[in-house]
Parts: sequence; structure tokens; C-alpha cells
Amino acid sequence: MDAILSEVQNGVMWITLHRPEKYNSFTEPMALQLQTELARAGSEETVRCVVIRGAGKAFCAGQDLAEVTLRQQDPDYSIADTVRISYNPTVMAIQNLSKPVIASVQGMAAGAGANLAFCCDLVFASSEAVFLQAFGKIGLIPDSGGTWLLPRLAGRARANALYLLDEKVTAAEALEMGLISRVVDAGQLEEVVRSTAERLASMPTKGFGLYKKAVMMGAGQSLEKQLELEAVLQAEAGKTEDYREGVAAFLEKRMPNFTGQ
Repeated sequence: MDAILSEVQNGVMWITLHRPEKYNSFTEPMALQLQTELARAGSEETVRCVVIRGAGKAFCAGQDLAEVTLRQQDPDYSIADTVRISYNPTVMAIQNLSKPVIASVQGMAAGAGANLAFCCDLVFASSEAVFLQAFGKIGLIPDSGGTWLLPRLAGRARANALYLLDEKVTAAEALEMGLISRVVDAGQLEEVVRSTAERLASMPTKGFGLYKKAVMMGAGQSLEKQLELEAVLQAEAGKTEDYREGVAAFLEKRMPNFTGQ
């Protein structure tokens, strides 16, 4: 059984974490397969938005610890190997993908699974969803970008509490903290995510990609450098077909027909 499923519908690539019997916990082959699908999403022009979701009750329980335990029998193995192979490239693939990525969280998101969701551009969560760092209980630190993302999203004090106290966070609490984008009634999550993803897939994809690039680069440079970057990227956006279409539609008082070019 494939641990990652994907399909493209109406410009949206739906990627499903598919180990429901293990709460969609990651193994290295599963992570590599996810990276492959994200790369495919970036290269195929017909894909203009990506949704990552989990099969079954959980979104993702993080790392499959049985895999790590087995690999630790090899004296040359380090947990850093798993972080560098399974998680770091996945997080960067999501962040660098020049298309919007939505996490659709229907249940538990724990450890790397929680931070994987938080690194997406939009996080829609069921009212029944729960988030948990879980690293502290086994003596590890947050990975998958957790030490970078959590203080920026929720503030340092809350990030400290999320890790040190390791308490479950409800979807409503996560929304209030700024960790996620929207809470949706459990029975309406798929419908709301699908509607949003298909709307994003009909919008100016190139501009979205340039925006993501600006935000990522802005996290590590001065305001002066960021202003110049905005000018450079705005010039690039102004050369797109979608910019020309958007302006023409505005002047002609009609709905634009964006192609993602």
C-alpha cells in the first residue's frame, strides 16, 4: 500500500498521507515519496495549488519511532540522518514551492506532523483537530522547523509553553495563537478546503510564488533590503500574463481569467 497518494483535480494536487493504521506517522520512504510529489507539483503547470491531508483519524503523528529504534541498532546511524533526509527537505520543498500549499488537518497533528502543518501557507483545521509538539516527552527538541516557526507564529512565550509544557492545543486555541488560518466544523472541512483550493488555483499563481519568496527572504534581512527585494519581485510580477490580464479586466470591468502565467 502506497504511503502517499496524490491526484490532480481542477488545478489542485491533493496529497494524502496514507498510513492510517499508524496515524500517518512518517518513515523515510514515505517522506521521500512526499518530496517527490511536491517536486512534481512544482514542475507541472496544470498544478496551481496543493493540499496536504491525512487519511483516517489523524493528520500525522510525526515520526514512526519504530523505524528510528530499528535504525539505531546501526552504530553509524544518527537521528540527525532522519531529520536531514526526511524532514528538512520536506519543509523546504513546501516553503520554496511557488504555489499555495494548504494543510487540511482533520484530527491529531503531533511532533513533526504538527510542524509540517504549520509550515504550510494556509492551515485549515477541523473543530476536532488537536496539535501537540510531543518532542519533550522523549527528550528531543522540535524539528521540522519547529524552533524557527513557533516563535514567529505564536511568539516566544507561547512557543516555550508549547514545547516545555507539551500540552494538547485545540484547533480553537491554535487559531487564537496564530498557528493556523481557520477552524471549520468537522463535517465541512473537505468542502471548505476544496472550495478554497480551487479558488486559489484560478488566481495569479506566479504572483503567489513571488509573494512566498519575498516572505521567506524577509525573515532574514533588513527592512531596507526587503524594500529593494519588493521592487525587484514587483518588476518580475509586472511582466506576467496574469498581471496584464488583471489590469485589463479591471479597466474593462469584467472578471479576470488568470492562467497562472
